[in-house]
Amino acid sequence: MRKKVNAAILIIGNEILSGRTQDKNIAFISKWLNTNCGIIVEEVRIIPDIEKTIVKNVISLSKKFSYVFTTGGIGPTHDDITAQSISKAFKVKYEYHKEAFRILEKYYSKKKFNDGRKKMAMMPRGSKLILNPSSAAPGFIIKNVLSLPGVPSILNSMIENCKKYLIKGLKIHSKTLNLFTVESNISKELGQIQKKCKKFVDIGSYPFFRLGKIGVAIVTRSTSLKKLIKVNSQISKLAKVKKIKIFTR
Repeated sequence: MRKKVNAAILIIGNEILSGRTQDKNIAFISKWLNTNCGIIVEEVRIIPDIEKTIVKNVISLSKKFSYVFTTGGIGPTHDDITAQSISKAFKVKYEYHKEAFRILEKYYSKKKFNDGRKKMAMMPRGSKLILNPSSAAPGFIIKNVLSLPGVPSILNSMIENCKKYLIKGLKIHSKTLNLFTVESNISKELGQIQKKCKKFVDIGSYPFFRLGKIGVAIVTRSTSLKKLIKVNSQISKLAKVKKIKIFTR
C-alpha cells in the first residue's frame, strides 16, 4: 500500500537571498510532486552559498523528510559548491562521475571541455545521474537528496528524469470553493470544521479580489476523496445558511 510521502526543497544561492534573482522553482517542483507523484512538500528553506550552512541543512532535512530537492550551485563557477557540500554532508568522496564526464566531454568536444566544464562532472561518490536534455550537465541523486540546477528552464526540462528515483505517495485530491464574503464572516465555523477533520482534510482560506468583489477561496486537500467530498458539503451548507454566493472550480 502507498503511504504518505513528503519532501523538502532547499534553495541554494546568494542571488536569491539578495533579491537579484526571483525564485520560480519552489512552485514548479511542489506542483509537479503533488500532481505527478503524490508527494507533499512540507518545508522550504533558502540558504546562501556557504559550505557549512549547506552541509547542516542537507543533514537535517534528509533525516526529516522522504526526499530533499536542492536547486542551484552545481555549475562551473567557484561559488557553485553544492555537490562538494553534499559530499561532505554524507562523508563520501567528491570526485569525477565517469558517466557524467563522458556526457559532458561529448557535448562540448575535448577541445572545449575546459576545467570549469569538467567541474560539472564532479559529484559525491555513489551518485546516480539525473539527465539533462537542455544543456547536458546532469544533476544527481545520492541517498534521498536530489540535486538540480537553479535555472528554471533547465530544471523544468529535467524534472521528469527524477521520477524513476521516487516512491510515489498517496494521490492528493484537491477542491476549491470560492465564496463571495470576507474571511471574518466564516472564520469561526470554518475553524470548527477543520478541528473535526484535521487528521484527514487540510483546509486553507485565501482572500481574493475579483470582478470588483471581495471573496475567499476555500481550498481543501486530502488523500481521501470521500472525506474531501464530505467536508466540502459541510462548507457548502455553511455558505447556504449564511446566504453566501458560491462557485466552484
